[in-house]
Amino acid sequence: MAASALFLLIFLLQHLSINLTSVFSADLFNEVSHFMGTNPLVQFVLQPILIFAVVYHFVMGFVLEYQNRKTRSTSYAMYKGSANSSWMSRNMIYSGGVILIFLGLHFYDFWVPEMDYKYISGGPEDPTRYYEELQHRFHDVWRVVIYVAGFVFLGLHLLHGFQSAFQSIGARGRFTPAIMTIGKVYSVVVSAGFIFIAIYHFLNHS
Repeated sequence: MAASALFLLIFLLQHLSINLTSVFSADLFNEVSHFMGTNPLVQFVLQPILIFAVVYHFVMGFVLEYQNRKTRSTSYAMYKGSANSSWMSRNMIYSGGVILIFLGLHFYDFWVPEMDYKYISGGPEDPTRYYEELQHRFHDVWRVVIYVAGFVFLGLHLLHGFQSAFQSIGARGRFTPAIMTIGKVYSVVVSAGFIFIAIYHFLNHS
């Protein structure tokens, strides 16, 4: 669970970095996106690993939540979660569930059309299409609102998930204050960065 979380933390930074280029240069965003979309290593090695990590992380999250609930219901006469853990740690399953639904929309908006374009429809490859496709997705205000809400839940999930992943691999003790601080900064920067990109393209779509 921790290994998949750490892998996804790295991916989120990479994904945010690429998407941020769309704010500064349409040409640069098209160039980077075209490279990522046509590079065999990315498409046939890293992408399957990413999909597996996402599925594994969510499945194990639900499995662990079930095991924890089962343990609490049989081992304690009274369980008062607020006395022992934060609100975010007690509700990771709910924020994770919202993120899972949001990922479904995100895949529908970007990954499914990409797979259709490259492997089903068979259209001629256009290395300049990516920026226009990105802006088109944020044309409607209702979609922007959903994306913003999804990124807020992502930030909440990361606030606990970041430090929890490092705790699971034993990186605690004297490193705990630094991990907590970095985790908070990471969570805010990543979620705020994606929110900024969505709103930017909504306000600047052609």
